[in-house]
Amino acid sequence: MKESGNISIHTENIFPIIKKFLYSDHEIFLRELVSNAVDASQKIKRLSSIGEFNGELGELKVKVSFDKEAKTITISDNGIGMTAEEIKKYINQIAFSGATEFVEKYKDKGDDKGIIGHFGLGFYSAFMVASEVEIISKSFQEGAEAAQWICDGSTEYTINSTEKAERGTDIIMHIAEDSEEFLDEFRLKSILEKYGKFLPIPIEFQDKIINNPSPLWTKSPSELTDEDYLTFYEELYPFQEKPLFWIHLNVDYPFNLTGILYFPKVKNEFQLQREKIQLYSRQVFITDEVKDIVPEFLMLLHGVIDSPDIPLNVSRSFLQADSNVKKINSYITKKVADKLQELFKSDRPGFEDKFTNIGLFIKYGMISDEKFFEKAKDFCLVETTANKLFTLDEYAEEVQALQTDKDGQKVYLYTTDVQQQDAFIQSAIQKGYSVLKMDSMIDAHFINQMESKIEKTQWKRVDADSIDKLIDTGIQLEAILTDDQKNAVKAIFEETLNDKQKQVVVEAMSPEELPAIVTQNEFMRRMSDMSKTGGGGMGMFGNMPMTYQITINANHPLINKLIDLPSEDEKKNLAKQIADLALLSQNLLTGADLTAFIKRTVSGF
Repeated sequence: MKESGNISIHTENIFPIIKKFLYSDHEIFLRELVSNAVDASQKIKRLSSIGEFNGELGELKVKVSFDKEAKTITISDNGIGMTAEEIKKYINQIAFSGATEFVEKYKDKGDDKGIIGHFGLGFYSAFMVASEVEIISKSFQEGAEAAQWICDGSTEYTINSTEKAERGTDIIMHIAEDSEEFLDEFRLKSILEKYGKFLPIPIEFQDKIINNPSPLWTKSPSELTDEDYLTFYEELYPFQEKPLFWIHLNVDYPFNLTGILYFPKVKNEFQLQREKIQLYSRQVFITDEVKDIVPEFLMLLHGVIDSPDIPLNVSRSFLQADSNVKKINSYITKKVADKLQELFKSDRPGFEDKFTNIGLFIKYGMISDEKFFEKAKDFCLVETTANKLFTLDEYAEEVQALQTDKDGQKVYLYTTDVQQQDAFIQSAIQKGYSVLKMDSMIDAHFINQMESKIEKTQWKRVDADSIDKLIDTGIQLEAILTDDQKNAVKAIFEETLNDKQKQVVVEAMSPEELPAIVTQNEFMRRMSDMSKTGGGGMGMFGNMPMTYQITINANHPLINKLIDLPSEDEKKNLAKQIADLALLSQNLLTGADLTAFIKRTVSGF
């Protein structure tokens, strides 16, 4: 038997369009063809299980080989196979049923990628790298005759009868001159490992099986141990620290989703690469760009998700609108929240030990996802400078008595740098106040979120003002200085500093407090902090000159001494030393001013 024919399509030649369209992604041909071979293998397995095939299954596997001299790449399977009529139906007709739509919709959109499989054109991705493609196939059906199909990339093809001893299909690609990079062992192996690492049928290349057909996520959680999960993590991410814990996803209604998500160790910064979650469809690797499927705040997790219900090969806007994607996104959020809640309730000490690493996820989730916030507010922890951890409700109770101001507002004091802000922290502690550590890059946003969610609560950085101003209980300290003396002190410091960015105020403070403190306005400083971490529209604050307030303690002995000094020069020298000490404590004394301060200090000023 020999037959020639034309593939019926309404365009002169679709193959150059396919090649041009997906050229930047042309390694995808191997994924498409190996996936087809795996599919054929699974089909014969299925037919055998339901009694429609009674022959010997043998060892099902897909073999990939290449011949550099002959310039061919061959993909062979011993799956279901095809008759000549099936080749005509599945290769010539069905594959091109969407060809007209494909050409019209995508021929002018060279920047879109990966839509071939969407139109049933997966087999034809072979023509991205081949000048001629040959199919030799023998159906599993009893007495079936083997058939050969040949096409040179035009719309013409030929089908012949041929000889083939075993059932299955061989796809032989005669590699085009511009694609000879694929006639390389390392190149082929790396593509196979990328896309086929966990394909459900063994993949043989250079006489070795290069995949794991039964990855951990395909198994039941009840049959797995912690060691299994840790070993699999190491397989996915060699040479990385062990994860903190993991979540095994396994749902088949209303969508199908399996996978394992690992919580890696993350400290106070977004230090990990985001593309660490791999998306599979029936164990075929699709992408590690899972932004629309996994909630944004969980993009720092590691692991795999596998779902045949995620629409592939379509534009991102369509992916976001797809109902299954939205359901999967919500499901993952819920599973993560439930897992964290379970850990918190079952082993709080263990949860507290891990919180340094997982706090970033939790806070980010509370900021970005309302449903996650509702669950996480019960297990999100805050830590004081005394290294005590509280839930948000526990902390509200902890500070209720002492840190409620005259207007009935609870004031949460916090520090972003325990070392640099130590003097202010000590002032707060002397008053019996608690100070929270808020030193991660996300905390500025988290604080804003908490203020909007927790009623009658203000968050104030401990160095935003004098301690009595931060928590105004209505009790005013009396100043030792008269009003005229306070004005005189203010004038001396203003003249000495001569800096419009530094506002001088003189206030009655405890004599035990420092003679002068440097503070920043809470609102402006917070806006500046947020702009540094992508506060959205707040970049202008990062460019504005920072203003500071220098508060002079009217009740400190040194200020009283300054008033009593006989000459203006002596007063200015002491004022300069007091101001420089305050600036130095905040790392704000630099350059020539710092040099002058050191010289004055060593010479006894």
